[in-house]
Amino acid sequence: MNLNSLPSLLLALACAPFLLTVINRTKAFFAGRQGPMWFQPYYDLWKLMHKGAVYSRTTSWVFRAGPIVGLASVMMALTLVPFGDSPALLHFSGDIILFAYLLGLMRFFTVIAALDTGSSFEGMGATREVLYSALAEPALILGLASIARVTKTLSISEMQDAVTLEVWRDSGMVLAAVVAALIVVFLTENARVPVDDPNTHLELTMIHEVMVLDHSGPDFGFILYGAALKLWVLGLLIVDLLSPPHLNFGNPVVSWLVSASLDLGGLLLLAVVVGTIESVIARLRLIRIPQLLVGAMALSALSLVLGRWGG
Repeated sequence: MNLNSLPSLLLALACAPFLLTVINRTKAFFAGRQGPMWFQPYYDLWKLMHKGAVYSRTTSWVFRAGPIVGLASVMMALTLVPFGDSPALLHFSGDIILFAYLLGLMRFFTVIAALDTGSSFEGMGATREVLYSALAEPALILGLASIARVTKTLSISEMQDAVTLEVWRDSGMVLAAVVAALIVVFLTENARVPVDDPNTHLELTMIHEVMVLDHSGPDFGFILYGAALKLWVLGLLIVDLLSPPHLNFGNPVVSWLVSASLDLGGLLLLAVVVGTIESVIARLRLIRIPQLLVGAMALSALSLVLGRWGG
């Protein structure tokens, strides 16, 4: 356990909801609107935490455990992803496998909590979520395997240190394919356009939002906060691949501040890109989404083959 990463972890816990503000403000800019307040997500979470939760008589403990287990899973995944120039709070060989399974556990409990309501409407969204996740997970795992093949390590923290300008020069095609695949996975896992629209209220097109309609109060707050952390965690995977190598200024505090500022700036830029994507393109038809995910899977598989051939 690397206790020096505690400031990075606290920064992530505090700033993750702000990415949602950046996305919404970017969309408002393209629409010619003023947009929400800068700290609107924090205000929404504060209101939800001070409300009561309503539970249906048909639900069991599964429905109540869904938001808690989901938030705990993504918080655990957060401890495996490095931020700045320091390794993750928890890092060991093979933590990329635990990372993928933690995200899968979060999704699993969200799905079974939706099914526990007995609502055919939420069951429809759960079915779509499982279908798309079955295509997104291989793209994520193969992409991580490709990076592991290039960097010759199975730890996310060591991957970050190993991806240098020399690695980009020698295996740029492999890493570029992985980045493209991870962007598709990033949009899918976070229910963003063109895969899903977090602001939609059309019954026939909702995917993720339909699964959480029966949650209220603190439970719904846990879901929203978990979604913000998931945005942060998956975004860091992309930013770490594209960010420059760590800069050493002699002073560890200065080095951490510079590298943390670069990672934070990369996440904010990624949020602007997401807002721009949602503003300039439309949501795909449901039958087209599997084709997009299969394409991401093919990119990850191709990068794995190219990485093996290059090695």
